[in-house]
Amino acid sequence: MDDMPTLDVFILTFNAAKHDINIPVFARHLYNAFGQIGSRLPELLVVSLQEMAPMHLAFIGSHALYPYFRSYELAVDIAAAMFVAEEERQLRLKGRTYKLVTTRNVGMTGIMLFACEPAAVRNLQAAEVGFGAGDMANKGAVGLRTLYEKQDADGHIVASTELTFVSAHLEAMEWNLDRRNKNWESIVSGLLFEDPKKFAERPSLHPTLHGSEDPDEEQNLLGRDSTEKALRDISIYKPGAHLFVAGDLNYRLSKTSPAPGSVFPTTDPESPNYYANFLTRDQLAAEKSAGRTLHGLSEAAIKFPPTYKLEPSPKSKPQTELGRIGDEGDEGDDVDEVKWSWARHRWPGWCDRILFLDIPWWVREGEGVGKAAKMKITTYDALPAVRSSDHRAVFLRLQVPMLDPDSLAPTESACEREQSAVWDEPVNPRIKLPFSVDFRSWEHRAMVKKWESTIGWSMLISQSKQGIMVFITVLLVGLGAWWYRSR
Repeated sequence: MDDMPTLDVFILTFNAAKHDINIPVFARHLYNAFGQIGSRLPELLVVSLQEMAPMHLAFIGSHALYPYFRSYELAVDIAAAMFVAEEERQLRLKGRTYKLVTTRNVGMTGIMLFACEPAAVRNLQAAEVGFGAGDMANKGAVGLRTLYEKQDADGHIVASTELTFVSAHLEAMEWNLDRRNKNWESIVSGLLFEDPKKFAERPSLHPTLHGSEDPDEEQNLLGRDSTEKALRDISIYKPGAHLFVAGDLNYRLSKTSPAPGSVFPTTDPESPNYYANFLTRDQLAAEKSAGRTLHGLSEAAIKFPPTYKLEPSPKSKPQTELGRIGDEGDEGDDVDEVKWSWARHRWPGWCDRILFLDIPWWVREGEGVGKAAKMKITTYDALPAVRSSDHRAVFLRLQVPMLDPDSLAPTESACEREQSAVWDEPVNPRIKLPFSVDFRSWEHRAMVKKWESTIGWSMLISQSKQGIMVFITVLLVGLGAWWYRSR
């Protein structure tokens, strides 16, 4: 099957450092990224955002984040319009090359899904989990899952595949390595696309197994298997879906801060301190290899410098009208290429990453599929630095095989082969989750969100004299009403 249909997917992750972007500059960077390889726009575009806005706005609710989401939407529109050929552009004057399908956020972590053919995006689901202070979403992850269908000219479905996208922001600081791994555990156990409680006592939907002398035991085992399958299906590791994880994962080069005089990476290929030589110290690669995080996920070869922590050079001239009013630290001089250096109090690190769950062996070894069933990496790179953030955005473009959920899910023989492997070989996460599902995850998240809203409004009120006066007035009126009624 050398002619297996594929889906052209572009994923970008960016820690915005709580600032809005300079839209024209960001759009030009996106435009250049689109054009690195290929003459066509990606069919599906996913934008993963961390620290996309100040915390108080993020905690108030998604409506407060609309201006921030809108900035990225405009940047995508401009980049796509620049990319389309002039004659095609004339035909698209009244429309847009991309359609924003949806946005979701958990606190300051957001995700956006764009599609050239929005009608192809079906059965959209979302999930979220917070694991910051008190499980609030100053750190957290948000996910989207969709079935993508391709049709022929007559409207017949010719291929379909299911995709799961996760946008994550893990714990910061060099010494918090164990907490980052714990954050990943929270994502696996708590980022669920349906309430797990409804599967806790799920009865078996099938007849009892043949050959057992104890029908009750057969039914209990079968019910347990049915429940375990249902729980895998609502997790990020749904067996029949592709999985992509993007975000500021915050893995560094060391568990301690750099000492004075520490040797930092350079961008000079002739130097013994060339950044590629520091990849052996990457925490994420080491922890993943040890089976403590990002279980089963793959990553394209890293050929760009560490993306954090940058110190942009001073502006070459005062802010002009090209800069957006109120965008502190934004690219006021509208310069595309910003010179930068490493911040000396943090080890540089490849904090911003995009990983994916590769095609499993049982698909590659299956009849009629063979070598055609593989993720084809087009490019994995970083956008140029911008003045508004101490991170560089990272993007991955790849061709995803259009395998339907039944073809991607493990067969019975694959499950038996995986589970009979030697003890030191991890079971494929499509077959066995690396961590148990948290049955209280939805209930707990709903409770914590109420506290986030209260904290967000309190922070907003405290930032202005008028807000403080209104708060005091409302408080005094409320106390007066309570005193009057209690007389």
